[in-house]
Amino acid sequence: MFQYIKTEISEYVGTIIIDRQEVRNALNKATIDELQMALNELEAHPELRVIIITGAGERAFVAGADIKELHERTMLEALMPGMQGIYRKIEQSSKVTIAVMNGNALGGGCELALACDLRIAANHAKIGLPELNLAIIPGAGGTQRLTRMIGRGRALEMILTGKLIDGAEAERIGLVTQAVDGSSLKEATDQLVNSILSKGTLAVKLAKMVVNKGQDVDLDTALLLEKLAQTIAFASEEKQEGTTAFLEKRKPNYHKA
Repeated sequence: MFQYIKTEISEYVGTIIIDRQEVRNALNKATIDELQMALNELEAHPELRVIIITGAGERAFVAGADIKELHERTMLEALMPGMQGIYRKIEQSSKVTIAVMNGNALGGGCELALACDLRIAANHAKIGLPELNLAIIPGAGGTQRLTRMIGRGRALEMILTGKLIDGAEAERIGLVTQAVDGSSLKEATDQLVNSILSKGTLAVKLAKMVVNKGQDVDLDTALLLEKLAQTIAFASEEKQEGTTAFLEKRKPNYHKA
Protein backbone atom coordinates (compact mmCIF):
# COMPACT_ATOMS: atom_id res chain seq x y z
CA MET A 1 0.00 0.00 0.00
CA PHE A 2 2.82 2.41 0.83
CA GLN A 3 6.06 3.20 -0.97
CA TYR A 4 7.95 5.06 1.74
CA ILE A 5 6.15 3.98 4.91
CA LYS A 6 5.94 0.62 6.63
CA THR A 7 3.37 -0.20 9.29
CA GLU A 8 3.41 -3.01 11.80
CA ILE A 9 0.79 -4.05 14.35
CA SER A 10 1.54 -6.24 17.35
CA GLU A 11 -1.31 -6.65 19.82
CA TYR A 12 -1.84 -3.18 21.32
CA VAL A 13 1.05 -1.44 19.55
CA GLY A 14 1.20 0.01 16.07
CA THR A 15 4.51 1.08 14.50
CA ILE A 16 5.10 3.51 11.64
CA ILE A 17 8.53 3.20 9.99
CA ILE A 18 9.64 5.95 7.60
CA ASP A 19 11.82 4.23 5.01
CA ARG A 20 13.75 6.43 2.57
CA GLN A 21 17.19 5.42 3.71
CA GLU A 22 18.91 6.66 0.55
CA VAL A 23 18.04 10.24 1.62
CA ARG A 24 18.17 9.59 5.37
CA ASN A 25 14.39 9.27 5.57
CA ALA A 26 13.76 12.85 4.44
CA LEU A 27 10.11 13.78 4.08
CA ASN A 28 8.92 14.50 0.56
CA LYS A 29 5.26 15.16 -0.23
CA ALA A 30 4.55 11.51 -1.03
CA THR A 31 6.01 10.39 2.30
CA ILE A 32 4.05 13.01 4.20
CA ASP A 33 0.83 11.88 2.50
CA GLU A 34 1.61 8.25 3.36
CA LEU A 35 2.41 9.22 6.95
CA GLN A 36 -1.03 10.78 7.25
CA MET A 37 -2.73 7.71 5.78
CA ALA A 38 -0.79 5.39 8.10
CA LEU A 39 -1.67 7.55 11.10
CA ASN A 40 -5.36 7.52 10.17
CA GLU A 41 -5.24 3.75 9.78
CA LEU A 42 -3.68 3.15 13.20
CA GLU A 43 -5.79 5.80 14.91
CA ALA A 44 -8.95 4.01 13.74
CA HIS A 45 -7.73 0.64 15.06
CA PRO A 46 -9.82 0.07 18.21
CA GLU A 47 -7.38 -2.24 19.99
CA LEU A 48 -4.24 -0.14 19.64
CA ARG A 49 -3.08 1.85 22.64
CA VAL A 50 0.39 2.96 21.54
CA ILE A 51 1.75 4.25 18.23
CA ILE A 52 5.52 4.19 17.69
CA ILE A 53 7.07 6.35 14.98
CA THR A 54 10.63 5.64 13.90
CA GLY A 55 12.97 5.67 10.92
CA ALA A 56 14.47 2.79 8.96
CA GLY A 57 18.14 2.01 9.48
CA GLU A 58 20.49 3.42 12.11
CA ARG A 59 21.61 6.69 10.53
CA ALA A 60 18.46 8.76 10.65
CA PHE A 61 15.09 9.06 12.31
CA VAL A 62 14.06 11.73 9.81
CA ALA A 63 16.67 14.06 8.34
CA GLY A 64 14.10 16.78 7.65
CA ALA A 65 12.13 17.93 4.64
CA ASP A 66 13.16 17.05 1.11
CA ILE A 67 15.23 20.09 0.14
CA LYS A 68 14.65 19.64 -3.60
CA GLU A 69 10.90 19.92 -3.09
CA LEU A 70 11.34 22.70 -0.55
CA HIS A 71 13.31 24.73 -3.10
CA GLU A 72 10.30 24.69 -5.45
CA ARG A 73 7.65 25.61 -2.88
CA THR A 74 5.95 28.99 -3.19
CA MET A 75 4.88 31.51 -0.56
CA LEU A 76 1.22 30.51 -0.64
CA GLU A 77 2.07 26.81 -0.28
CA ALA A 78 3.49 27.60 3.14
CA LEU A 79 -0.03 28.50 4.28
CA MET A 80 -1.33 24.98 3.63
CA PRO A 81 -1.64 22.62 6.65
CA GLY A 82 1.18 20.35 5.42
CA MET A 83 3.46 18.89 8.07
CA GLN A 84 2.14 21.23 10.73
CA GLY A 85 -1.38 19.87 10.25
CA ILE A 86 -0.28 16.23 10.32
CA TYR A 87 1.91 16.75 13.38
CA ARG A 88 -1.03 18.33 15.17
CA LYS A 89 -3.03 15.17 14.48
CA ILE A 90 -0.20 13.13 15.99
CA GLU A 91 -0.22 15.35 19.07
CA GLN A 92 -3.98 14.97 19.41
CA SER A 93 -4.01 11.22 18.81
CA SER A 94 -6.14 9.16 21.19
CA LYS A 95 -3.19 6.75 21.45
CA VAL A 96 0.08 7.33 23.28
CA THR A 97 2.63 8.31 20.62
CA ILE A 98 6.33 7.55 21.01
CA ALA A 99 9.11 8.81 18.75
CA VAL A 100 11.97 6.31 18.68
CA MET A 101 14.83 8.44 17.37
CA ASN A 102 17.19 5.83 15.98
CA GLY A 103 19.39 8.45 14.31
CA ASN A 104 19.48 12.09 13.24
CA ALA A 105 16.28 14.09 13.77
CA LEU A 106 16.68 17.40 12.00
CA GLY A 107 14.22 20.10 10.99
CA GLY A 108 10.90 18.44 10.19
CA GLY A 109 12.22 15.24 11.77
CA CYS A 110 12.86 16.99 15.07
CA GLU A 111 9.43 18.59 14.83
CA LEU A 112 7.85 15.19 14.20
CA ALA A 113 9.44 13.89 17.40
CA LEU A 114 8.33 16.99 19.33
CA ALA A 115 4.72 16.28 18.32
CA CYS A 116 4.83 12.85 19.96
CA ASP A 117 3.99 12.32 23.62
CA LEU A 118 7.30 10.67 24.47
CA ARG A 119 10.74 10.54 22.83
CA ILE A 120 13.54 8.00 23.14
CA ALA A 121 16.80 8.79 21.35
CA ALA A 122 19.96 6.91 20.54
CA ASN A 123 22.98 8.64 22.09
CA HIS A 124 24.55 9.11 18.66
CA ALA A 125 21.51 10.91 17.20
CA LYS A 126 21.96 14.53 16.20
CA ILE A 127 18.89 16.61 16.99
CA GLY A 128 18.07 20.16 16.01
CA LEU A 129 16.24 22.75 13.96
CA PRO A 130 18.71 24.07 11.35
CA GLU A 131 16.08 25.72 9.11
CA LEU A 132 17.60 29.21 9.46
CA ASN A 133 20.61 27.93 7.48
CA LEU A 134 18.19 27.88 4.53
CA ALA A 135 16.75 31.34 5.34
CA ILE A 136 13.45 29.84 6.55
CA ILE A 137 12.12 29.07 10.01
CA PRO A 138 10.83 25.86 11.61
CA GLY A 139 7.30 25.63 10.24
CA ALA A 140 5.87 22.38 11.58
CA GLY A 141 5.43 23.41 15.19
CA GLY A 142 9.09 23.60 16.18
CA THR A 143 9.09 27.23 17.34
CA GLN A 144 6.21 26.53 19.72
CA ARG A 145 6.70 22.96 20.96
CA LEU A 146 10.44 23.29 21.53
CA THR A 147 9.95 26.50 23.52
CA ARG A 148 7.29 24.89 25.70
CA MET A 149 9.47 21.85 26.23
CA ILE A 150 12.91 23.27 27.06
CA GLY A 151 12.27 26.96 27.70
CA ARG A 152 12.57 30.14 25.64
CA GLY A 153 16.30 30.70 26.05
CA ARG A 154 17.46 27.23 25.05
CA ALA A 155 14.91 27.04 22.24
CA LEU A 156 16.06 30.36 20.78
CA GLU A 157 19.68 29.26 20.96
CA MET A 158 18.94 26.07 19.04
CA ILE A 159 16.73 27.81 16.47
CA LEU A 160 18.79 30.96 15.89
CA THR A 161 22.16 29.21 15.72
CA GLY A 162 21.07 25.91 14.17
CA LYS A 163 22.82 24.14 17.04
CA LEU A 164 22.65 20.34 16.95
CA ILE A 165 22.74 18.30 20.13
CA ASP A 166 23.21 14.58 20.72
CA GLY A 167 20.82 12.26 22.50
CA ALA A 168 22.51 12.59 25.89
CA GLU A 169 22.32 16.40 25.81
CA ALA A 170 18.70 16.20 24.63
CA GLU A 171 17.88 14.07 27.68
CA ARG A 172 19.69 16.48 30.01
CA ILE A 173 17.63 19.48 28.88
CA GLY A 174 14.34 17.58 28.71
CA LEU A 175 13.94 17.38 24.94
CA VAL A 176 13.82 13.57 25.03
CA THR A 177 12.50 11.29 27.71
CA GLN A 178 15.45 8.92 27.57
CA ALA A 179 18.73 8.53 25.68
CA VAL A 180 20.41 5.14 25.33
CA ASP A 181 23.04 3.39 23.24
CA GLY A 182 21.72 2.47 19.82
CA SER A 183 21.99 -1.22 20.65
CA SER A 184 19.67 -0.71 23.64
CA LEU A 185 17.04 1.32 21.81
CA LYS A 186 14.59 -1.54 21.24
CA GLU A 187 14.88 -2.79 24.81
CA ALA A 188 14.28 0.71 26.20
CA THR A 189 11.31 1.18 23.90
CA ASP A 190 9.80 -2.18 24.89
CA GLN A 191 10.17 -1.32 28.58
CA LEU A 192 8.44 2.02 28.11
CA VAL A 193 5.62 0.52 26.06
CA ASN A 194 5.06 -2.31 28.53
CA SER A 195 4.91 0.17 31.40
CA ILE A 196 2.19 2.13 29.62
CA LEU A 197 0.25 -0.98 28.65
CA SER A 198 0.23 -2.13 32.28
CA LYS A 199 -1.89 0.87 33.24
CA GLY A 200 -5.64 1.31 32.89
CA THR A 201 -6.62 2.23 29.33
CA LEU A 202 -9.06 4.96 30.31
CA ALA A 203 -6.70 6.48 32.88
CA VAL A 204 -3.94 6.76 30.27
CA LYS A 205 -6.28 8.53 27.84
CA LEU A 206 -7.55 10.90 30.54
CA ALA A 207 -4.07 11.72 31.83
CA LYS A 208 -2.83 12.54 28.32
CA MET A 209 -5.87 14.70 27.63
CA VAL A 210 -5.59 16.70 30.84
CA VAL A 211 -1.85 17.32 30.47
CA ASN A 212 -2.16 18.42 26.84
CA LYS A 213 -5.22 20.60 27.28
CA GLY A 214 -4.24 21.92 30.69
CA GLN A 215 -0.97 23.50 29.59
CA ASP A 216 -2.76 25.99 27.34
CA VAL A 217 -5.32 27.31 29.82
CA ASP A 218 -5.17 29.07 33.17
CA LEU A 219 -4.50 27.01 36.29
CA ASP A 220 -8.07 27.12 37.64
CA THR A 221 -9.45 25.82 34.34
CA ALA A 222 -6.75 23.16 34.15
CA LEU A 223 -7.54 21.98 37.68
CA LEU A 224 -11.22 21.78 36.77
CA LEU A 225 -10.33 19.61 33.74
CA GLU A 226 -8.33 17.38 36.07
CA LYS A 227 -11.22 17.13 38.52
CA LEU A 228 -13.72 16.22 35.80
CA ALA A 229 -11.37 13.65 34.32
CA GLN A 230 -10.87 12.09 37.74
CA THR A 231 -14.64 11.91 38.15
CA ILE A 232 -14.86 9.87 34.96
CA ALA A 233 -12.01 7.61 36.11
CA PHE A 234 -13.71 6.99 39.46
CA ALA A 235 -16.77 5.62 37.66
CA SER A 236 -14.81 3.10 35.59
CA GLU A 237 -14.55 -0.65 36.04
CA GLU A 238 -10.78 -0.28 35.66
CA LYS A 239 -10.65 1.85 38.81
CA GLN A 240 -12.43 -0.92 40.71
CA GLU A 241 -10.03 -3.52 39.31
CA GLY A 242 -6.95 -1.41 40.07
CA THR A 243 -7.86 -0.69 43.68
CA THR A 244 -9.09 -4.24 44.29
CA ALA A 245 -5.88 -5.71 42.89
CA PHE A 246 -3.82 -3.46 45.16
CA LEU A 247 -5.75 -4.55 48.22
CA GLU A 248 -5.47 -8.20 47.19
CA LYS A 249 -1.73 -7.79 46.53
CA ARG A 250 -1.90 -8.92 42.90
CA LYS A 251 -1.39 -7.39 39.48
CA PRO A 252 -4.51 -5.81 37.97
CA ASN A 253 -6.04 -7.31 34.86
CA TYR A 254 -7.47 -4.27 33.15
CA HIS A 255 -8.31 -6.07 29.93
CA LYS A 256 -11.03 -8.02 31.75
CA ALA A 257 -12.23 -5.06 33.79
